[in-house]
Amino acid sequence: NKPFKCEICNTRFYRKCHLQVHIRSHTGDKPFKCDFCNARFSRKPHLKDHIKTHTGEKPFKCEFCDARFNRRTYLNDHISTHTGEKPFKCEICDARFNHNTNLKRHIRIHT
Repeated sequence: NKPFKCEICNTRFYRKCHLQVHIRSHTGDKPFKCDFCNARFSRKPHLKDHIKTHTGEKPFKCEFCDARFNRRTYLNDHISTHTGEKPFKCEICDARFNHNTNLKRHIRIHT
């Protein structure tokens, strides 16, 4: 049982802190500010990721080549270009893609 309920959309949470973060999606509250450009974020991890765009920090290195990335998700997307993995499948024609954005672009041909 999830004891903490959002009074706006009725989504429930196990922890009060998760509810508090969720409520920001309704209120638009963004308490975390970038000191470089004044961009604001609702979650501290999003601010930390953003700051890397200013500092140039790229801690995530590709094991196949010398490419480096500031976010793990960007690295994971890149790795699929080496492995040939195509995890995103069109439910209409079974075509497969290495990036979700490519699948979304493809789906437009069916509409």
